[in-house]
Amino acid sequence: MRCSPIGITPINSFALVTYMPEPLSSFLNGLRAELVSECTIESHVTLLPPRPLPTDSTLAWQQVSDHLRDLPSFEIGFGDVEMFPLTNVIYLSITTGRDRLESLHHELNHTNLAYTEPFEFHPHLTLAQTLLPDQVEAAFALARQRWADFPHARSFCVETLTFVQNTEKNQWVDLAELSLNGHRR
Repeated sequence: MRCSPIGITPINSFALVTYMPEPLSSFLNGLRAELVSECTIESHVTLLPPRPLPTDSTLAWQQVSDHLRDLPSFEIGFGDVEMFPLTNVIYLSITTGRDRLESLHHELNHTNLAYTEPFEFHPHLTLAQTLLPDQVEAAFALARQRWADFPHARSFCVETLTFVQNTEKNQWVDLAELSLNGHRR
């Protein structure tokens, strides 16, 4: 995400995310690149996982901005490094703010943003995915060690949501941002 749209062919795949502030951003981006060297997507928490849209993306964004216009900022706190057993996706669990993320996902997943997702929505921050089977355990152990050594706060205040679109090269492009507490960017 946060890629330049020049020369990139967009596809019908959209998501709603919030990016990490510093120092979480630098640490998590570095950890993700250490675990999966080709990972260039900026660390984020997803409120609406990738989905095709049945209508113009402008209508979907209007639904987001209308619904969340007066949403106050809220805290997200991270727990332990965990792994989804079916997919071997390594992730940071979310403790504080999990209920709020689930509620927002439920509120937004209708009308212009409706989509039946392949997995039940589970708020998290992805650290590594698409690992070869023989890489999973070492990556999981490394992620747990690096996270245990992280010396800063393990939480942040969600103040901005970003509507993003995927491309043919799997590079996500930021389309629009909404500052919470009713302030638009």
